[in-house]
Amino acid sequence: MIQKLSRNFFSSLSNNKVLNRGAKRWGLKLGASKVVAGLTVESAIEKIKDLNDSGRMVTLDHLGEFVNDAQEARESLREGLHTLDVLHEHGVHCTLSVKLTKLGLDVDEALCWQQISALCERAAIYDNTINIDMEDYNHYGQTLDILRALRKKYDNVGTVLQSYLHRSIEDTEQLAGVPLRIVKGAYKESSTIAYQDKKDIDKNFVNMVQTHLLNESYAAIGTHDHEIIAEIKAFTEKNHIPRDMFEFQMLYGFRNDLQQTLVDEGYRFRTYVPFGRDWYGYFMRRLAERPQNVTFALRGMFSK
Repeated sequence: MIQKLSRNFFSSLSNNKVLNRGAKRWGLKLGASKVVAGLTVESAIEKIKDLNDSGRMVTLDHLGEFVNDAQEARESLREGLHTLDVLHEHGVHCTLSVKLTKLGLDVDEALCWQQISALCERAAIYDNTINIDMEDYNHYGQTLDILRALRKKYDNVGTVLQSYLHRSIEDTEQLAGVPLRIVKGAYKESSTIAYQDKKDIDKNFVNMVQTHLLNESYAAIGTHDHEIIAEIKAFTEKNHIPRDMFEFQMLYGFRNDLQQTLVDEGYRFRTYVPFGRDWYGYFMRRLAERPQNVTFALRGMFSK
């Protein structure tokens, strides 16, 4: 009950526009600097290099979503192109994760299509990859439609599927051959479309990963749960699935010891590294996921 109340409370805060505007003035306060790498790609680049040096690949997420202004959406494209340029300039092993609402999906789908295509094109020039983050369920169908259209021209783009959605296993089957990042999901959704019980979400998560791997498709396994990780490791060994067909992923600032252990064991590993001034919504969703994260944040506030 306490965990559910905590999730609902912080999920509601993540959508508070007044607090989000205030957060941009505060900077990376409230412990957010522990889980957000910086306000600009330049401030994040050294952290990316450190992760690479430790054997970890990176995907970089320029935070921000739910853009409702065409000019702001175009600025997001410029920032995305600049980020790809900087990653290439520094020669880091780092892909780019993007949200379609940041690129104007709620403003004009044609504009969004133009902009995500431009990012895929620039990434292809650099032999890099674009990963489309999945957002709330209101944007789910549009996101998959745009992904399928992009895949007709670009093979350097994939997306995220969330195991708390009832339909996710069906979509996993339909997206065989597409690189997928599989996660549990961090948005608050109704019971008509999403599982509410952790056991159901976890079971579906493992099923999705196993299904995608058996379909000989690349899977990025986004979880901090050591029991699920152990189950996936046993499954891949039993089914003789090569380690270059999957990778484990965790969020920047969490379970650093386990991240390094997986690297040392010879598994492909990628750290999801967020940056940018729009850090507030991301940070609140991290607090919503687990009550333990609140304690983590408080330690960050008072350790400065």
